[in-house]
Amino acid sequence: MEHIRPYYLEKIVGLAHAEGGGWSYRSEQPARLEPTCLALLALSQDAAHFQQAIDRGWEVVRKGALADGAYRLPGDREEAIWTTALVLFLKAATGQEKADVEQTVARLLAWKGRNPDPNDKGEVHDIDLNLLGWPWAENNFSWVEPTAWACLALRRAGYGQHPRVEEGLRLLIDRAFDDGGVNYGNRIVLGRRTEPTPGPTALMLLALQGQGHEPRVGAACTYLLQQALATDDLEHLCWAKLALDGHRERPGMPEALPMLNDRIKAGCQARSELNWVRPAVVREALVALALATETNNPFRLEPARIPEKCLTNGVQAKIAALPAASRKPWGQRLASAFRGMAIEAAGRLRQVAPPSAVHIAKAGDYNANLADVLQRQYDSFRDKVPLAGKRVVLKPNLVEYHRNKVINTHPNVVAAVIELCQREGAAEVIVAEGPGHCRNVEFLVKESGLGDVLRHYKVSFTDINHDEPVKSPNLGRLTGLESLYLSRTILSADVVISLPKLKTHHWAGATLSLKNLFGTLPGICYGWPKNELHWRGIDNSIIDIALTRTPDLAIVDGIIGMEGDGPLNGTPREMGALIMGTDFVAVDATCCRLMELDPERIKYLILGYQKKLGLLQVSEIQQIGETVESLAQCFDTVPHFKELRLAKSA
Repeated sequence: MEHIRPYYLEKIVGLAHAEGGGWSYRSEQPARLEPTCLALLALSQDAAHFQQAIDRGWEVVRKGALADGAYRLPGDREEAIWTTALVLFLKAATGQEKADVEQTVARLLAWKGRNPDPNDKGEVHDIDLNLLGWPWAENNFSWVEPTAWACLALRRAGYGQHPRVEEGLRLLIDRAFDDGGVNYGNRIVLGRRTEPTPGPTALMLLALQGQGHEPRVGAACTYLLQQALATDDLEHLCWAKLALDGHRERPGMPEALPMLNDRIKAGCQARSELNWVRPAVVREALVALALATETNNPFRLEPARIPEKCLTNGVQAKIAALPAASRKPWGQRLASAFRGMAIEAAGRLRQVAPPSAVHIAKAGDYNANLADVLQRQYDSFRDKVPLAGKRVVLKPNLVEYHRNKVINTHPNVVAAVIELCQREGAAEVIVAEGPGHCRNVEFLVKESGLGDVLRHYKVSFTDINHDEPVKSPNLGRLTGLESLYLSRTILSADVVISLPKLKTHHWAGATLSLKNLFGTLPGICYGWPKNELHWRGIDNSIIDIALTRTPDLAIVDGIIGMEGDGPLNGTPREMGALIMGTDFVAVDATCCRLMELDPERIKYLILGYQKKLGLLQVSEIQQIGETVESLAQCFDTVPHFKELRLAKSA
């Protein structure tokens, strides 16, 4: 313990809020439950030296206690329930169980995932959708990470025999791959195999301790160890060490675990040399916990220290008294309806002055002087979107990283936009993204090559998924959501530039500058893969987000696009173009025409046009630079979108 306390734990204390106590994802933000719980778990290893910081952290946790047993801090999305399991686990692991723990147990047991639409079962999934676990937010589907946390917490608190826990464990095994690992929920989507990821795999293994007889558990251990021995990513390494320590009875594991200590320390050093990352208490806490597993691992479920508890009549009564999901009082619902009517009336008054200009420029090579190309394009938009003296946030499309796929906005395009902003005298440039498929965004930034660009230009990166959420009135209301929780970084920017990759999309038809806005909503509010925004309607969500905080400039990477089963599994298609504009409907409509897709059959573009977000018709768009006809190519689409093909006479 002595080698842990003076350095790693003191770093955690140094990241605590000076005034209110507790910890946040970033030092300048308000405290949040997840980083506070992990920090308290780490500091509890040496409570005698850090009692003051621990006491102040617990004060923050207690402020989040609700009457029904749930935990939520001010500023959190009301429906986001997943952190309640972290608090229960913290209480059980640190011996802080008090009278209110039964209420939290009851609340956690009462929450269930939403039943999927039975019409989608055979089309999208190969998993057992009859198994219900826990969602990220109320009235949503079951996902691996919140289910793992709920099962882990309830087992640590002594309620592992409850049928809800047993069902949750079966769900985790059902979602795992036969050859190892798990992701946030689906093995197959639309007939395509998805890929496992280390983070959810580690949490699944922590919840499934003692289930080593299951073949998928053994395969997951093998997968996670292989991943850990091949990476220097700090978050992946720490979760792997913590999870594999819970399965150290497996052959070869006692010899492998000490090797991970050296890799974790090397990962700490590597991260300290990155100029685009910021101090992160979650990673510091994971380091301290992972390096101490030889003496203490609070995640280890040892039967000797976890007495099984039977549900008392009091707990059962509390469960029965709790609704499955909260419902607002009728007065609040009536007020919401009136606000919705006012927003709708204001939307009808919105005006879009034609024509909207869209500039297409030839750019045949990512190694060309793209900054000069963008400079010439920007000359047409400088008056409308000045960059001089502005705080500019660049939002690239960063979904997943696969070495041989063109999924993401190319780093050289991001570099060219940074250079453009700096040439124009921007006061600050920030790159920000909140991927729906990958929670460990630092890993994604490094692997994709974007990290090299950030380091070269000395530009910082903001992880929107863990940015401070700001509750904002939903100015679209197509999803039925009264409010949207947007990133503070996005809302406080003077200029937001959307930098998507030109791609077809197997659900939306095309994914361009508007669909790219999904990444402006924090995952801590909507979960991973932000599925709620999908089942409320992808098209509805796109327009709601765009109307609530309309970005200022779109620059589409069409040098090499993706056709077919996008946004992940399509094939590269050389277009050789960069597309720029301030009217996002017009930009995306132009991109569709470049792919020979009919924009008037793309639902979200029709909705955006109807909501006066932008212009759609060819006659309403002023084409600058290259013509659509000179560069247009027939992009392939998935079979159910063949009707999007643009008529040759158009």
